[in-house]
Amino acid sequence: MNTLIIFGLLLALMLTGMPISISLGLTVLTYLFTMTQVPIESVALKLFTGIDKFEIMAIPFFILAGNFLTHGGVARRMINFTTSMIGHWYGGLGLAGVMACALFAAISGSSVATVVAVGSIIMPAMVKQGYPKRFGAGVITTSGALGILFPPSINLVIYSIATAGMNVSGPHGEMVGSASVGEMFIAGVVPGLALSFLLGVTTWWRARKFDYPRMERATWAQRFQAFRDCVWGLLLIVVVIGGIYSGVFTPTEAAACAAVYAFFIAVFVYKDLKLSDVPRTLLGAASMSAMLLYIITNAVLFSFLMTSEQIPQAMATWMTESGLGVVTFLLLTNIILLAAGNFMEPSSITLIMAPILFPVAVKLGVNPVHFGILMAVNMEVGMCHPPVGLNLYVSSGITKMGITELAVAVWPWLLTMLLFLVVVTYWPPLSLWLPHLLMK
Repeated sequence: MNTLIIFGLLLALMLTGMPISISLGLTVLTYLFTMTQVPIESVALKLFTGIDKFEIMAIPFFILAGNFLTHGGVARRMINFTTSMIGHWYGGLGLAGVMACALFAAISGSSVATVVAVGSIIMPAMVKQGYPKRFGAGVITTSGALGILFPPSINLVIYSIATAGMNVSGPHGEMVGSASVGEMFIAGVVPGLALSFLLGVTTWWRARKFDYPRMERATWAQRFQAFRDCVWGLLLIVVVIGGIYSGVFTPTEAAACAAVYAFFIAVFVYKDLKLSDVPRTLLGAASMSAMLLYIITNAVLFSFLMTSEQIPQAMATWMTESGLGVVTFLLLTNIILLAAGNFMEPSSITLIMAPILFPVAVKLGVNPVHFGILMAVNMEVGMCHPPVGLNLYVSSGITKMGITELAVAVWPWLLTMLLFLVVVTYWPPLSLWLPHLLMK
């Protein structure tokens, strides 16, 4: 009954058009003040301590790094490199777009930034070469979502924060801790590469089927020159991932180094970002960071309410006693997350649902790292389907296409992503192989 009251109140507030963050906070305050004896001081204390975590500092730094890279000409150089390598294949520019999105996602950590940076450059080029607008829009909208899965994904950081400190009991009564940011980053590499490959195959197959244009094969000299031009951007992947797993710095310190490095190459190496533009870039990053941190603060308060009312523990007990197995639970989880993607953006879904579903998943024997990747892939799909798919709205601004037309354009790639979601859900080694290999 308590669960129904809490989620009913949250849904009612959201249906009024109230922002997610405020809906979360009002739900908690209303329930605590009317149905419990929790003192007001504890709410204020939880609001403060909820974001008093070192890991949270990684979020604004990664956002800042992504902003510098978006405005610093890195995407254009990556597109030139990928085009020189595979532009002569069927759907060459589309394949170059997929590959460029994967590379840019691996240095920006943001889905929206990837769509903006790559899409605004490659879409006009595809239309000029004679590709249908729908084809280009489908490629960029779905490939841009790779930013949620590849490290340094901001969404993976949020999942780690949302489940931090949750020591819950496993199927045999053993205590299981949450996944660290570093574990989540390395776990996203193989699924990210696999999904990039599948999206590339879908792009190539449709281009071959409809005989879309192909580019002239670039010479090895042209390829080497294109690689030289983009190598400074690619080195950021080494700085972040290599630094974390060599033990040089923590994920938060890696985020700070990434921001400084991105500023340096955008302003002093590529010189596409003027010093006079830096304040505007900083302001944009600060605005997005403030929005995310406000959502995180209220989501932590909501998680506190869930924990104090023992709702996740009650759900876990009910599921195990009713005989629901891990297969059924994972299926229900996917349905819930995909449904939530119709109304909320990824960070809000992760912050609300992860603390609720995580204890149940662990109780049924699901690995915390595997569960985090499963949630990330669900968020990728949610970014690409209406009515609240953020990538659709961003692509709509770039392509000047309506949301309905875009929703039709993305369906072949969206179907590929849904099939990939099934593989990720029921084949844990895809997510866990690399973390286990590095931790031996």
